[in-house]
Amino acid sequence: MKFTGVITKEERWYVAHCVELGVVSQGKTIEEAQANLKEAVELYLESFGTEELPESKGEVVLYPLEVGVSD
Repeated sequence: MKFTGVITKEERWYVAHCVELGVVSQGKTIEEAQANLKEAVELYLESFGTEELPESKGEVVLYPLEVGVSD
């Protein structure tokens, strides 16, 4: 199965999030966060099964977005 993983840097940790399942993990490096998220998703699937789960449907584009906010 294919899912979308997003990693953000939060202070000293990289936080990895599976968009479709809401599973989150972390690591001290990007590679560690990826491996930990993969393991967490596998455990999630073992616990809850794979029926009716949303899969990634295609290309994901992420970009920094800045907007002006008036007080």
